[in-house]
Amino acid sequence: MDFMEEHHDRVVTLTLNRPDRLNALSGEMLDGLREALLRCDGDASVGAVVLTGAGRGFCAGGDVKRMADAQSLTEGAFGDAGGDEVAVLRDKMDISRLLHDLSKPTIAMVNGPAAGAGLSLALACDLRIAATSATFTTAFAKVGLSGDFGGSYFMSQLVGSAKARELYFLSPSMGAQEALALGLVNQVVPDAELGQATAALARRLAQGPTVAYGQMKRNFNTAESGSLADLLDSEARHQIAAGKTADHREAARSFVEKRTPVFRGI
Repeated sequence: MDFMEEHHDRVVTLTLNRPDRLNALSGEMLDGLREALLRCDGDASVGAVVLTGAGRGFCAGGDVKRMADAQSLTEGAFGDAGGDEVAVLRDKMDISRLLHDLSKPTIAMVNGPAAGAGLSLALACDLRIAATSATFTTAFAKVGLSGDFGGSYFMSQLVGSAKARELYFLSPSMGAQEALALGLVNQVVPDAELGQATAALARRLAQGPTVAYGQMKRNFNTAESGSLADLLDSEARHQIAAGKTADHREAARSFVEKRTPVFRGI
């Protein structure tokens, strides 16, 4: 199995599982990831989603060794030979949109190298927590490719267009602390503490006001590509809707009663 899924304490952990290839992407892996994300989006029992890789890597991106022997990019990357290659790739790339638009917070737990499309998937998540030994590179220029899985968009949003172009054109390899300084990751922890730190963050989010989190994500996504007027419309709709939730009422009562609120995601 190129993909694994685990549920615990309202947190779903999705693991890319080709450790012998540093979790290079495969069609089976992406299909499993897509199905899992669609299930999570509509499952009220899911409060947060963690994306990580098995073994010593997060995701090396495309399987370059397999590409070298293939007749087409999509055949090498996903085992899809023939047909409309652009349509095949665009369909697989929708994974990044699902991570970005999912109504639950998404966390990339970067346990090792994140390269090429693997870096794009990490950047598509809401938050990124990295092990001290993790490394990051766009990698595309090194193999004569231009980039996919939304990395150009997410990188530009995080570091600005000029820096994003530098990172794509020159393709440097960055350590976790450099990635933190650039704003590509939110937190760096020692390797031995990565699982525990990520689980604590995911549990905190999963136990929070998950309806409001989903509305926050829609506001931020509007802010990325819409006008100020679009954002104000979005904020107004979502703020009124959030004010009608049981979670808001519980939070208001707990504030008055000076206790910790218990959110239920409704």
